[in-house]
Order: sequence, then C-alpha cells, then structure tokens
Amino acid sequence: MKPILLILVAALALAGGLLACAASADAAGRSYPVTKTDAEWRTQLTPMQYEVLRKGGTERAFSNAYWDDHRAGTYVCAACRQELFSSETKFDSGTGWPSFWKPINPKAVEDHQDTTFGMVRTEVLCSRCGGHLGHVFDDGPRPTGLRYCMNSAALDLVEQKVPAKP
Repeated sequence: MKPILLILVAALALAGGLLACAASADAAGRSYPVTKTDAEWRTQLTPMQYEVLRKGGTERAFSNAYWDDHRAGTYVCAACRQELFSSETKFDSGTGWPSFWKPINPKAVEDHQDTTFGMVRTEVLCSRCGGHLGHVFDDGPRPTGLRYCMNSAALDLVEQKVPAKP
C-alpha cells in the first residue's frame, strides 16, 4: 500500500511542476523572462492596464494619456519597465493612439498574427513580459514605413531630463 501512495504523491508533485511551468507561458505557449500570477498582475496594474496588457484589450482613441503628448523621453512597458519606444520616433498618425515608426530595440517587442474580430493584424507584445501593447501596420512614415499603434495604458513615459541652464 505504501508504494502506491508514494507513486501517487510523486505523480501529484510532477503534475504540480508541470502546472507551474504552464503558468509561466501565455495562452499561445510562449514564455517570458518576467512572469507573474494573474493575481499579482491585477495588484500591480490599474484595471485599464490589466485589460490592455494582460487581456489584449484596447483603450478608446483620442482619450488616452499619450496620443497627443509631446514630451521628450522613453516609453517603457507599464508592466515590466522594459524600454520600448523613444519620443524621437513618435509621430501623429491621426488615429488617436500614440504611434511610433520603430521600437528602441527590435528585440524589445514581438510580433504575432492576430485574427480576432475577423481581421488579420500584427499584434505587438513586450518581449520581456508578454504584455499586449497594440498593433503594427505598414502605413507609417519613412524610414521604416511602419506604424506601431500602441495603447497608452501599456506604456509609461520616462521623461528625458533636461539639463538646467547656468
């Protein structure tokens, strides 16, 4: 009887380990360096940030924090603080969301096909935490021709420090 109990305990431990591994991957099976439980994300993020970053939601156009913000600085992921976009590549796309023509580092973001709502689009995720940032389109300005249409809720602006005048 004891050997059967030991096998059962070992099987449960293995299953728990597999579940723990699965928890560090997203719904598509991708894993990221920064992982947290759903409860931890809900505690860290505002309701809108959680809806956008963790559930793939979208905020309303022309009513978000950065669509018409012209301050200099670096836009970081609101979930994990990874640097994503520079204000130097931000442009007015007329869409009502902050738009950029390239990320700071191509490895900072991941592109994935998104077929929700009967459309085929390219979703942009943070490569460090897997947070949904927005979508990228091929109707942007030169030199890349890309428009990274991001959700303000997915970003935080770290303002560039301007040296004091003597």
